[in-house]
Amino acid sequence: MKKNRQAEIAKHLTGKELVFHLLLTQLLLVVLASFLSWIFFSDMSAFLNLFQWENVWIIFGICSGLAVVIFDLLLMKKVPSEYYDDGGINEKIFSDMPIWKIGLLSILIAFAEEMLFRGVIQTNFGFWIASITFALVHIRYLSNWYLLLNVCLLSIWIGLLYEWSNHQILPVILMHFTIDFLLGVKMSRNSIHND
Repeated sequence: MKKNRQAEIAKHLTGKELVFHLLLTQLLLVVLASFLSWIFFSDMSAFLNLFQWENVWIIFGICSGLAVVIFDLLLMKKVPSEYYDDGGINEKIFSDMPIWKIGLLSILIAFAEEMLFRGVIQTNFGFWIASITFALVHIRYLSNWYLLLNVCLLSIWIGLLYEWSNHQILPVILMHFTIDFLLGVKMSRNSIHND
């Protein structure tokens, strides 16, 4: 039933409308992360400590993102296509989108979500609260057990990377960006080839 509702939503909204709603959602996450950072961090330097640049963790974040994408692409060839069905929302968002727009959208999503879920929630409330909240916010995946499992495992992996790096936000932002960007480019290119 919920899957049909998602398909109905996707059918009645254009790609531009879906992108608008996605941008609005990400803006709200940035505002929420900023507000909560102001409340939970003792001062600006405590917040800025999240933005350390250590090459090892930057490389590990990017490589983790690449590994997730490769693994996901392999699974896409092996499992039935309905396992990846989110009601057509992702396809509409990325359909025919130029690479530069996919890049901007992906960096916004990665920044907004990781600032809130890792930077604020995981730093202040712990690994499991952040991982579960991240999965629940991706509500459109809740009706598809396979996508829900994917987002839960991804959330755990991102959260572990954040823990292992001693709470460095840049590696997890780059991991998230790498995944969203490459899969977005794949969806965009698929829509061109399917026309």
